[in-house]
Amino acid sequence: MSRQAISAIYLADEATCVAALLAQARLSEDATGRVTSLATGLAAHIRAHRRPAGGLDVFLREYALSSEEGVALMCLAEALLRIPDSATMDALIRDKITPAHWERHIGHSDSWFVNASTLGLMLTGRIVRLDPAQTSDAGNFFGRLIARSGEPVIRQALLHAMRIMGRQFVLGRTIGEAIAHAKSDASRGYRHSFDMLGEGARTANQAAHHFQAYSNAIQSLSAPAGLHAPGISVKLSALHPRFEQAQHGRVMAELTPRVAELAALACDANIDLTIDAEESDRLDLTLDIFAAIYAGLRDWEGFGLAVQAYQKRAPHVLDWLAALAKQQGRRIPVRLVKGAYWDSEIKRAQERGLSSYPVFTRKASTDVSYLACAARMIAAGDWLNPQFATHNAQTVAAILVMTGADRGAPSVPFEFQRLHGMGAPLHDLVMQTHGASCRIYAPVGSHEDLLAYLVRRLLENGANSSFVNRLSDDAAPIEDIVRDPVAVIAEYSAIPNPQIPLPENLFGDERRNSRGMLLSDPAVLTLLMQDIETCLSAPRLAGPLVDGVIQKGPREAVSDPANLDRMVGYLSMSDGSAIEQAMASAASAAPAWEAMGGGARAHCLDSAADLFETNRAELLGLCIREAGKTLPDALSEVREAVDFLRY
Repeated sequence: MSRQAISAIYLADEATCVAALLAQARLSEDATGRVTSLATGLAAHIRAHRRPAGGLDVFLREYALSSEEGVALMCLAEALLRIPDSATMDALIRDKITPAHWERHIGHSDSWFVNASTLGLMLTGRIVRLDPAQTSDAGNFFGRLIARSGEPVIRQALLHAMRIMGRQFVLGRTIGEAIAHAKSDASRGYRHSFDMLGEGARTANQAAHHFQAYSNAIQSLSAPAGLHAPGISVKLSALHPRFEQAQHGRVMAELTPRVAELAALACDANIDLTIDAEESDRLDLTLDIFAAIYAGLRDWEGFGLAVQAYQKRAPHVLDWLAALAKQQGRRIPVRLVKGAYWDSEIKRAQERGLSSYPVFTRKASTDVSYLACAARMIAAGDWLNPQFATHNAQTVAAILVMTGADRGAPSVPFEFQRLHGMGAPLHDLVMQTHGASCRIYAPVGSHEDLLAYLVRRLLENGANSSFVNRLSDDAAPIEDIVRDPVAVIAEYSAIPNPQIPLPENLFGDERRNSRGMLLSDPAVLTLLMQDIETCLSAPRLAGPLVDGVIQKGPREAVSDPANLDRMVGYLSMSDGSAIEQAMASAASAAPAWEAMGGGARAHCLDSAADLFETNRAELLGLCIREAGKTLPDALSEVREAVDFLRY
């Protein structure tokens, strides 16, 4: 599989992609029956043996994102820790805390964690006993409390409650603490992959800090007593402040040696190192770095990559990895995940005016993609080391059946993975009943480093459609929860989600969204730069237009501000007579323009917008060469003009 084939499916038609995946994910009638039976048994056992106290699973069940309180928590988790000033924090508290019905959650759950968090959110972050008479009207109670105590007191209570939540997501504040905490799970057969929290470095100092954290963690994991086959996960965005396609040359020169150094340390320590998946527009650059490092690792088979099944490119990425492994003659560990950036991927595609979405718009389509990708990985077992990250009983059952592990020894070695604090009942059961290998993805870091990870986990697992959330709802029939996603898709009248319009149709019948470009795709970027160079191959002439003709006058040379020796073109200057002629022409044309009516005038503006897009390469080139804009800024400038005309 070539990289060009991967790029070609970046924004491919969703229905076409899903149709191909359905054929790959569909099992035989016998296998489908085995999956359904096994998944039903797993889900029923988990529901029947629910633990009285639990971690994140219980919290998400209590505070689903469909509830007012769940949304309030989401807003707090997403916003509170990133707000730099106390006054804005206090305004957020007044807006989100008082209106919510927290009293509905006091004592409702058997989990001490949920109740402690509720009381912490309501009051001080400590477990306290409140008089029921005081909390019978919690909205008024908190309003009075804020009025009496002031927002600073509540602010500290909320920050403390966020820390309580954070400890359920993070295995330890330091790698040493995390290793110590991991030993209890390791004694039950779990492996661990440690993730040093921190991403999106904005400065060289931040990148250096993250590099040192990874390096220290690898050295600490070299011979940890009581742990079996530990690994570490690395985010490339944490190791370089400009990890983006536009900085490809710089990133390859500066970041590749850093990651290669970490890989060498991991090889010497005899632990696996996995490159984590991030936003879709970073995939191409990630693959370039992975290939460059992998080629120099010789006999080590511990350098792996995470692949997101919700991306349309996922199956082709797996084919590319298998071909790379076969070429080099050694296996590549691959962690298959469903993906944790879905909301932002959808929103970014809409904002950028892309032709389609890089991810599927229905959860069932992602589930189908996951199964199709799993089948690919199992088939390529000679060259890929499959690692399946999931909390979904139907997905787990399907993989057990596809590998034959439900009937004995699997056809290829593989392991399941789960997040720390989530999915423990399912994975405990699979380890006990099928002897499967399971690994815990274990974040490590301080409360301040938790924010981005916390938000992704809440969005990913707090939605109504998630398996974790649906299984906790006793009213939801188990047979519905574990339905084969292939069968679910078959019932849809349309594969793409009709509630999520394509980016160009974002404004409905009102107007078309301006067309953007996928600047993170090397194929698109290369073609665009060629078009810009062609358009600017000869100097341009600009000047005042009167009656549709550029006025002739004294010319001034215009140079590129980034290279004063490079001439962009010439500007023809105007004089007083041209100005008088322009004003006279405008005055004489005004009655006819008015008589055209609004519809005809609107058509002229729409036509102008279309011409802007038709000649986009030339306009982008002028914005870059004459105004000194970067390519993304130039594209935003042209799109703003198009949107303004259509608006």
